[in-house]
Amino acid sequence: MVRFPAAPRRTLVTVSARIGAMILGMAEARGVAASELMAATGFDPHWLDDADARMPLAVETRLWDEAARRSGDACFGLHAALAIRPGMFQVLDYAVRTAPDLGSALQRLARYNRLVHDVATFDIQPEVGRVRIVHRFESVVDPPSRHAVEFTLASLVVVASQIGTVPVQAAAVEFAHCAPACDAQHRALFGVAPRFAAPRSCLMLEADLLRRRVPAAEPELSRIVTAHAERLLAERGEETPSWSTRVRCHLLDGLAGERASLTAVARRLGVSERSLQRRLHDEGFGFAQLLDDVRHDLARRYVTDTRLSLGEVAYLLGFSEPSAFHRAFRRWTGTTARNLRRHHGAADPQTARAVAPPPP
Repeated sequence: MVRFPAAPRRTLVTVSARIGAMILGMAEARGVAASELMAATGFDPHWLDDADARMPLAVETRLWDEAARRSGDACFGLHAALAIRPGMFQVLDYAVRTAPDLGSALQRLARYNRLVHDVATFDIQPEVGRVRIVHRFESVVDPPSRHAVEFTLASLVVVASQIGTVPVQAAAVEFAHCAPACDAQHRALFGVAPRFAAPRSCLMLEADLLRRRVPAAEPELSRIVTAHAERLLAERGEETPSWSTRVRCHLLDGLAGERASLTAVARRLGVSERSLQRRLHDEGFGFAQLLDDVRHDLARRYVTDTRLSLGEVAYLLGFSEPSAFHRAFRRWTGTTARNLRRHHGAADPQTARAVAPPPP
C-alpha cells in the first residue's frame, strides 16, 4: 500500500456531516432504518442538528458501504447523485450553481470543495477539445468507498445538467475500482461505457460544454456567495500538499517512458533532483519507494484488465522490459501476474490472440 504522512495541521481527516445526512436520507428512502445505520457506522445523531458538524472520513466510508449493503442497491452512489437537489451542500452548492457558465462552476467546485471534504480534490486538466476532471483523495492510505467515487463523478453530470437546463453527457469516464454488477446503469447515467480498473478516477467533458452559460445565474448573488465561501476557506486555512503527495500524483498521471524518472518528476515540479530528494527525505520517503508503491497499486488493476497484455502492463508501469515487471510483481504479491489473471478468470490477451483460430 502507498504510505502517506499525516495531513498537515490536522490530526483527523473529516468531511461535512451533511454528506452523512444525505446518505442516511437515501438509505431511509430505500427502507433502511436510519437509527440502525447510524449505530452500525458510528454516525452521531447530534450531527443532524448541527449545520457545521463534521464527521471522520472513516464514518463516511462506512456509511456508503453499509447503506449500499443494507439497501441491496449495488448502484447506491449513482442513485444518490440522481437525487441531488439545490442547497444540499450549503455554500459549496450555491457557489457552484450561481456561476456564470459550466466552466466557472467546475473551477469553483475545485476551489471550494474543501469546505465539505478535507482530502477529496478535483484536478482540472485541459486537453485537445476536452477537459479531464481527475478525482482523488489526497494524503490518505485507504481508498474511498466505490459508492463515494461513483456519486462524486455522477454528481458532476447531474448538477451540470440541472444548472445548464439541458442533459449533459460525458465524453469518457474512468474508475479506479473494478466493474460492479450494475455497469449498465453507469452507461445510462454518463452516456458512455465507463472504463473500470483504470489508473485513476476521472470524467472527461467536451471543452465546448464548459462554455455553456447558466441561464439562472445572478451576478450579484454570485458575488455574495463566493465572498462568503472565500471567508470560510480562509478560516479553514490553506493547506499545501506534501511533496510525497505531489510526487505520487505525477506518477499516477503516467508512468510510461521517462515520466517515471526522478529527473522528469523534479522537472514537472519545478525543483532540482537534489532538492526533491531532500524534501522527500524530510517527510520520511524516498523517490524509489514512492515509485515502487505506485507501481504496486496500479499493477493489480492493470493485470485484471482483460484488454491489456502483460507486456503492455509492463510498459504502462514504466518498466524497461517485461522481465523486470514480472520479478517486481512476484515480490509484491508472492505470485505471478499470469496466476493472478487466471485467478480472476481473465486470459492474457496476447496469449488469447496467439491461440485463437484463424478467421474463416
